[in-house]
Amino acid sequence: MQHSGAQGAYGGFGAQWSAPPPAPGARSAQGPAHQPPHPHPQAPPPRPHTQAPPAQPPHPQPQPHPHAPAPQPPQPPHQPPQPPQQHPRPAPAQPPANPGTGTHVPPPGAPPQPGSGAPTGESTGHVKLPPGAPVQVPAPGATPAQLDATRAAVAVLLIGPAGAGKTTVARYWADHRAVPTAHISLDDVREWVRSGFADPQAGWNENSEAQYRLARRTCGFAARNFLANGISCILDDAVFPDWPVIGLGGWKRHVGPGLIPVVLLPGLDIVLERNAERTGNRRLSDEEVAHIHGRMAGWYSSGLPIIDNSRQDVASTAQMLDNVVARSLASPVSW
Repeated sequence: MQHSGAQGAYGGFGAQWSAPPPAPGARSAQGPAHQPPHPHPQAPPPRPHTQAPPAQPPHPQPQPHPHAPAPQPPQPPHQPPQPPQQHPRPAPAQPPANPGTGTHVPPPGAPPQPGSGAPTGESTGHVKLPPGAPVQVPAPGATPAQLDATRAAVAVLLIGPAGAGKTTVARYWADHRAVPTAHISLDDVREWVRSGFADPQAGWNENSEAQYRLARRTCGFAARNFLANGISCILDDAVFPDWPVIGLGGWKRHVGPGLIPVVLLPGLDIVLERNAERTGNRRLSDEEVAHIHGRMAGWYSSGLPIIDNSRQDVASTAQMLDNVVARSLASPVSW
């Protein structure tokens, strides 16, 4: 009887565990000597994950009996069920790297990343403005372009009583100039204060004077910034010649000596008529309008240019203002 079944039963292990030769004194091939079956090999206990030990010489493998049952492969130790693996999300695709610096270059049209470097000149909110220095008087050797009243960057202060048409003329003049021009009204800036607004019509006191000074300083700061960026401006305010608190000294201090003051002073009847068309806190009583107009008459002896727009429309008054500005640029007024 041939023992070919041992190799066939072991399959791939037949070459490793071949049948041993019969021992001396054993029976013939029909009856091999009885030997106790070799115990099944056991799986070694799991080793901790440490550095691999040095290689050891291999131990001799035990030889199984030909009629012993086929050894079973070692069973892995019992492990608790593992949670299902979660496949990691693929990382977002990175833009190609700049071969010169090794940094990533964002694709065209992509928004700037935080901390990506200094903003460009086109970025909103990062426009570098020049310092707004006080407006200076034109130099004696100024170029014709600097003395051109229709194109030069100038700062004009339009003075007049309530109802003189200061705001209307100033807005029209700013709208029709050939160069960028801004209009700044002190009354509008004063009314930026909503809660706690100190209305001068309710009485002139410390609060109304403080808010007036603050509004005048704000207007001067804005005018200097406009001029520093090549934008002309025209301001309007009811400046009194005999009241230093709201006189020209504050305007010269906040804007500069190059400010061009112009007085707009129509007749009393015209002022009363225009004041009657006003509404809200801009409308004053006739007595107050007459009192203010009488005090404004002190400008006739000040040497400042005066425009009587009693019989002039807005466009004609703006043309007269251009002529006054041209004369003031060529021959500055001392004030």
